[in-house]
Amino acid sequence: MANFTEMVKWTQLLEATRETLYMTTISVLVTFILGLVLGLLLFLTDKGNLWENRGINAIIAGFVNIFRSIPFIILIVLLIPFTKLLVGTMLGANAALPALIIGAAPFYARMVEIALREIDKGVIEASQSMGATHGQIIFKVLIPESLPALISGLTVTAISLVSFTAMAGVIGAGGLGHFAYLEGFQRNRPLVTLVATIAILILVFIIQFIGDYFTKKTDKR
Repeated sequence: MANFTEMVKWTQLLEATRETLYMTTISVLVTFILGLVLGLLLFLTDKGNLWENRGINAIIAGFVNIFRSIPFIILIVLLIPFTKLLVGTMLGANAALPALIIGAAPFYARMVEIALREIDKGVIEASQSMGATHGQIIFKVLIPESLPALISGLTVTAISLVSFTAMAGVIGAGGLGHFAYLEGFQRNRPLVTLVATIAILILVFIIQFIGDYFTKKTDKR
């Protein structure tokens, strides 16, 4: 037991947990905003909707499909020049943020689009017949009606981002993934890797619990 306590560097573990929380929180917030905007545009510019425009819809759909199809580890490598230009380095928690956001936002955008498609068309038509503006339809009909699905989708995205941070950690982004790889795998300490894995699992369970709570809270059914 004493050997185990000495093997696991708890200060480093706490710092790695803090870095993972930082990367996850920032990327979730930005992903929510970008994904919501992209998802709304995908829905609104589609055939038969408020801002129907085939050209814009095709461009946004192409962007979303391309970036959500690239494996995250490859995306990190592809974005190294952009990350260096933006952050000045490819190491550390901040350097992981561009890849995390660009990798997750298109994924969430599709989930937003799916959530909006599930809204009864009659609700939108009723709002239009009562003279509601496009802005009112978006903020008072579309978003409130799809809120449980939006939160559920964000929960799934947040959990995916935790796993993305672990992958980013392997190439120097910090966090629990970096701690597990450097202090556990590289030094042949499987117990350290196990502790880091448990920490990631606890974080995932907490995110899932919070997401489920707010999904049920906002569900009017």
